[in-house]
Amino acid sequence: MLKYFQLQDGKIVETAPNNASVFMYIAPDETEKAYLVNTLLLDEHTFNSALDPNELGRLEFEANHMAVIFKRPRRYSSKDNFLLKVDSVGLFMFADKLVIIAQEEFMFEGRVFTRLSSMQDVFIKMVFNCIRHFEEHLVVIHSISDELELEINQSMSNKNLINMFNLEKSLVYYLNAISSNGKVIEKLKINAVKIGFPQEVVEFLEDVIIENAQCYEQANTYSQVLSSLMDARASIISNNLNIRIKMLTILSLCIMLPTLIVSLFSMNMPLPLPHQDSLLPFWIVVSLAGLSILIILSAWRFRKW
Repeated sequence: MLKYFQLQDGKIVETAPNNASVFMYIAPDETEKAYLVNTLLLDEHTFNSALDPNELGRLEFEANHMAVIFKRPRRYSSKDNFLLKVDSVGLFMFADKLVIIAQEEFMFEGRVFTRLSSMQDVFIKMVFNCIRHFEEHLVVIHSISDELELEINQSMSNKNLINMFNLEKSLVYYLNAISSNGKVIEKLKINAVKIGFPQEVVEFLEDVIIENAQCYEQANTYSQVLSSLMDARASIISNNLNIRIKMLTILSLCIMLPTLIVSLFSMNMPLPLPHQDSLLPFWIVVSLAGLSILIILSAWRFRKW
């Protein structure tokens, strides 16, 4: 799908094809791919990288344009089961237009996309918006992890533990993506003169570098907290299992020892007890069985098993 935009009154607005300066290709089909590769002369490998979620971010210079592969969070779906993924987006900067290639639509909303004066502003603000998008997702991850922690404390179910593991896995993807974006931004700053960025854009790039570094530190902190939390949960589960096994072992002793005593006096042979024609031997055996249970329970209590 192809959408057309233009820069008007400092904002990006949707427009007709004839007036467009920003072209957004959302999950392009074969016809659109042929036009981009054959007419606009996009490198086919770079084009495919823009649609590959596993591709690392990079900056490349072609004969008639500059290509940037950048990472951004994928839109969350309930089918993902708390696993937040990362997508790639391709930004192809020509002299008179900007071509965007992505799997999902990019929204030009919020305070970020205001007071735009050139295509270079649009380009840098898109990079900055991806970083803000990561920060918003990190806030959501922090909130979800708190709720899952509360549920795990109340009910140690496998589903909650798997959801917590998926969040931890998501943060690993985010850390790799944010780190990759940081390298791309550094390359943009180094090649600012070659690209033709004015001084205002270079200064804004420095702010973007700081913002991305803070985003990385935040994601790294959340990742370490979740990792420590999962280790603590594993220790708690192991400790609870040991406690239950110990209790079951003691209960087994409470059953086995009386059974042994009763079995010794229940064989088909004369009992070594007087008054075999009365109930006295029966009560003696029962008393011995009960005494064995009291001995085990007393040892359990005083030795603090």
